[in-house]
Amino acid sequence: MKALNEDKMKINQQILENIPKEAEITRIEFEGPALAVYTKKPEILIEQSYIISSIVGLIRKRIVVRSDPAVRLREKDAERVISEIVPQEAEVMGVSFDPSLGEVVIEAKKPGLVIGKNGVMLNEIVKQTRWRPRILRSPQIPPKIMAHIRYFLHSESKDRGRILRSIGERIFRPKIYEAGDVRITALGGFQQVGRSAVLVQTNESQVLLDCGVNPGSTNPSEAFPRLDATQFDLDTLDAVVITHAHLDHCGFLPFLFKYGYDGPVYCTAPTLSLMTLLQLDYLDVASKRGIIPPYDQKDVRESVLHTIPLRYGLVTDVSPDVRLTLYNAGHILGSSMVHIHIGEGFHNIVYTGDYKYAKTMLLEPAATNFPRVETIITESTYGAPQDVMPSRRESEENLTSIINETLENGGKVLMPVPAVGRSQEIMLVIDGYMRRGLLKEAPVFIEGMISEATAIHTAYPEYLAREVRESILHKEVNPFQSDYFTIVKHPSARQEIVDGEPSIIMATSGMMEGGPVVDYFKRLALDESNTLIFVSYQIRGTVGWRMQKGFTEISMINSDGKIEIVRANLKVRSIEGFSGHSDRRQIINYIRRVTSKLERVIVNHGERSKCLNLAKTFNSKYKLTTNVPNVLETIKLR
Repeated sequence: MKALNEDKMKINQQILENIPKEAEITRIEFEGPALAVYTKKPEILIEQSYIISSIVGLIRKRIVVRSDPAVRLREKDAERVISEIVPQEAEVMGVSFDPSLGEVVIEAKKPGLVIGKNGVMLNEIVKQTRWRPRILRSPQIPPKIMAHIRYFLHSESKDRGRILRSIGERIFRPKIYEAGDVRITALGGFQQVGRSAVLVQTNESQVLLDCGVNPGSTNPSEAFPRLDATQFDLDTLDAVVITHAHLDHCGFLPFLFKYGYDGPVYCTAPTLSLMTLLQLDYLDVASKRGIIPPYDQKDVRESVLHTIPLRYGLVTDVSPDVRLTLYNAGHILGSSMVHIHIGEGFHNIVYTGDYKYAKTMLLEPAATNFPRVETIITESTYGAPQDVMPSRRESEENLTSIINETLENGGKVLMPVPAVGRSQEIMLVIDGYMRRGLLKEAPVFIEGMISEATAIHTAYPEYLAREVRESILHKEVNPFQSDYFTIVKHPSARQEIVDGEPSIIMATSGMMEGGPVVDYFKRLALDESNTLIFVSYQIRGTVGWRMQKGFTEISMINSDGKIEIVRANLKVRSIEGFSGHSDRRQIINYIRRVTSKLERVIVNHGERSKCLNLAKTFNSKYKLTTNVPNVLETIKLR
């Protein structure tokens, strides 16, 4: 503690020596991965941004400028002043405050008018309110979950402030050990798909990459990460990094907070919204099925309170010897590849999480440019020699052909889809093909969390593929709000849909392990004219996986928590080309792009045979050291 205080005093002195006295600095705090400089006149440092930039170069730490709480206008007064400063043409749709950061979030249909030429409007807001504005384009479909998160962070701002200060002091603690030992331990998701969790350890630090569940298993030793491993110590864990919002990567995160974790969670802003949505749904589904979940809503809220959203490409200290950078993974909205920089260039790891090394209608392809990479941990979901997907165009044409045939025969199409990713991709395909007359026009019913997840997509257009982003931002055409789509708002409408004209039904969940798709399936299963279409990966053991394997009698849990047998006569089709995962060719091409610096490839997130086959290929083709660890196995990298 004494060393920490000495370091802090030295940093404080360097900052104070380089900041004009008229800025009236009141205190300097470690807050999360940054140094927060509190001032009574924040406009001075915001207008003269070069001052902070020069200090950052000097001390090599991120700095954020915050107004001292004592000089901020009351929230109601600040909102009134903002309404007077910002022109009505900006169409401000919402104003919210984050006292822990001293920020005011202004959502407007025309954000440029809130910013003003050369930021003049922003500076005026800072001068008159002493709140630092963050300007967002108001989403065309307002997501409820984002409003809930903001409200919660506002109500818990004091605790949030405490958490950020605690995290900051841990990150910037004096380094005891020099770099010299780097290990990873497989806690889940190795030689299997589900419960992804990787522990990265140095002599100084411990960072957990992902913390998921296995939806296809009810056995705790197989359903959840092996946090009972001797290498894992919750009390000394420095950080958790979540690559994306699918439950097999984030579904067990709140469990850590249930048992006392008080550290940070890093992910992108879209991932925070999406994973909170999916974790709460996970609890809801468990409750309806009579299953006792491993955590509750309070633990989900704690996860939110401890989450620090990061932009792609932003280098962030997470411990004395570890820096983190997130890159686009192309898998779902906000999905990330994780670059871990250890020591001063001692070792660099890229953990791919789930990734798509190809452009889709929804997202840009996974990033390939990293400053340095010695070890890469890559997924292998579709890593077998036969796992070569058709082109996206072939997949689209195959989908439209199956749908057209079903509709022409008077049947209905049921598509189990994950709420996030494949749902939005398929919505874009259906809208585009119907508009061009290549897909028979028919009602498209959408039920489950799809509409809320889609709203989150519209809130973060900058994360979407260029064409969709341009359509939403500049053409003001939202393809997710097509006239073809009907949102089903209540279960009472399902029977009328089933009895009605030929139609397309998109419903969650994607693996048929719960959600409204189960009820639709029971109602449509006996009719041979109907078609069940899978467009996403089915984890072994799930209902969707059994349907793909040709089971015609499916055991399902009904609303009373009892098992019932459903006989399935409807046609079952799978279209793999829509997957958010890379196929074998894409995985190999991806690794080839970074082989100039690579020393080792560790293969995970795939069935055992796929992991082993890919590892053998990388070893023979690129002469790289390869590993396919078992769960609970530790590998020393340096």
